[in-house]
Amino acid sequence: MKAIDRNLFEPILVGITKSGEWVIPEADQSLEIRDGALPEIRGGVSKSISEIIDEIKPEIIFPILHGPFGEDGTIQGLFEIFGVKYVGSGVLASAVAMDKSFAKPIFSSHGLKVAPGIVIHMRDWNGSVDTSSLSYPLFVKPARGGSSRGTTKVKSPDHLAAAIDEAFTFDSKVMIEEAIVGREIECAVLQIDGVAHASPLGEIKIDPRFEFYDFEAKYLDGSTTVVLPQDLPAEEIQRAAVTAFDALGCEGLARVDFFYSNDGSLIINEINTMPGFTSTSVYPKLWSHAGKSYSELITALIQGA
Repeated sequence: MKAIDRNLFEPILVGITKSGEWVIPEADQSLEIRDGALPEIRGGVSKSISEIIDEIKPEIIFPILHGPFGEDGTIQGLFEIFGVKYVGSGVLASAVAMDKSFAKPIFSSHGLKVAPGIVIHMRDWNGSVDTSSLSYPLFVKPARGGSSRGTTKVKSPDHLAAAIDEAFTFDSKVMIEEAIVGREIECAVLQIDGVAHASPLGEIKIDPRFEFYDFEAKYLDGSTTVVLPQDLPAEEIQRAAVTAFDALGCEGLARVDFFYSNDGSLIINEINTMPGFTSTSVYPKLWSHAGKSYSELITALIQGA
């Protein structure tokens, strides 16, 4: 809201409360993460999304929403029904990118390596699963999760069932994948005039006390840094990011997450169709190294949409 170019756009903030009510909130509230606490929408009269769209008649919607209902194609379908333009990927690309069990075979068919793994449906879960084809440690995660919620690193078989139960509290479909030993690399993709462009690369550096890049490390603890790696095959990874973006039919923006293993293999982890978008998030940080400011990014995405 602070960075948007007011000479070009007139932004109207629409919020969703923790109880799920849609509101046009008080204009003076803080939306930053402070002292480890996530901001919460305050005030405003509860309205349906149709009432809000009818009232403000937006030319375009920038849906900075993450995870289920925001990033999975559902709200994009709502915008399609209302006939309102919006920033980011459409219904199908959003849904497939959110469901990693569907995204992985598409990535593989386009020549991208993925982590070995299996998928379990809640309807088939009986308390045990055959993981003989996989090597520990394993990651157990919801197939359609976000921000690492419900994700557990499992080092031995006796902790596997509890991790699967935890993941099932977030989704009815769970993925079990081999942990990849290597570096976590991210690349931001921005579509300009219909063509996907890749940013400089970023490498995630996590405080050693964290087992992996979980929710706390990502958002609340301030213990994760992003550095610009100088010793990687940048063009190869950038090409792979664009390939992933185009393979799923993404639009507008995405952040593509890779593992660069110790043996020199590049493995795609996932693609985020609405990546973190604060001024300190990885996506705008990476584009800043290409000379594109946070405000310019917002303008490019809105004009592209």
